[in-house]
Amino acid sequence: MSQSSLPHLTRAQAPLTCEIDAVNEYGEPQKIAIPAERALTVYVDKRELVTLMTLGAHPELLVLGYLRNQRLVREVGDIESITVDWDVGAAAVKTRHGIADIEEKTARRVVTTGCGQGSVFGGLMDEVDQIVLPEHAHITQGQLYGLVNTIRLKETTYKSAGSVHACALFAVAADAPEMLLFVEDVGRHNAIDTIAGWMWINRAPTLVASRTALPPEGAELARGGPSLRSMAPTPAASPANNGLTGLVFYTTGRLTSEMVIKSAQMGVPVVVSRSGITQMGHQVAQTVGLCAIGRATHKRFVCYSSPQRLHLQPELAGPKLRPATEPV
Repeated sequence: MSQSSLPHLTRAQAPLTCEIDAVNEYGEPQKIAIPAERALTVYVDKRELVTLMTLGAHPELLVLGYLRNQRLVREVGDIESITVDWDVGAAAVKTRHGIADIEEKTARRVVTTGCGQGSVFGGLMDEVDQIVLPEHAHITQGQLYGLVNTIRLKETTYKSAGSVHACALFAVAADAPEMLLFVEDVGRHNAIDTIAGWMWINRAPTLVASRTALPPEGAELARGGPSLRSMAPTPAASPANNGLTGLVFYTTGRLTSEMVIKSAQMGVPVVVSRSGITQMGHQVAQTVGLCAIGRATHKRFVCYSSPQRLHLQPELAGPKLRPATEPV
């Protein structure tokens, strides 16, 4: 795809936190930081589509990923521009040729468990059977521990203000996983949609289709837009061309069906969560052959599906703790 066919994106970032006056348990006044939350109403070709509640760090990528994950737009080149104006809380999406049958595609909504989003367009399961994930993509137990530790050491809005979810995208090669992108938002769906938007516009490597390197440093978007790399919430580097064994998606939120579907649509075969998984999330993961790992903290985890993608190294887990009821 040529650079001229990429959409023009504004860079309408907003502050992630704000300071308020509060009172602690001793009755003492104090100033604390809390996450910002603002409404962003998305218009597609002047037609109101949805209102997303978001921190607002990377709204253009959020909108782009949302359109892709809702299967409203098939190709990134179908979008001419995304313009965000925080003064009015709106994102104006201009397509090149319109969206066919948009009324039909958006007529049915499903209320979801997702915080910060609330509903998605119907037909979530319609294309699950068409998803093919790379057969040999995997992660080792040691790499999983490295990934979890990278998240633990990350300076985050959550550490300073709380009340947000985080998602991250990692490339796994022969050595330690490389964090390509880290995103926080009021809802985990916003965070994963932002990552999906970044992957889409950067043509980030997946193992589903032929792998393409990211554009060179300084490559510009169409119509004089910002650097592709500068759009990333954290600096992103292209993973090594040799030895890539897969992409891994990390989330602090639970693995519901829609989170698993979105990960699979992004071509990511391994998903790691600090939380657990729902029954439907488990069913979808089994259907598409996705390795779902939950309760991942420190050296503890549970692999819920496709354990063949996780190369176990149980000696790294340390001594096995006896249950409290087990006699010494």
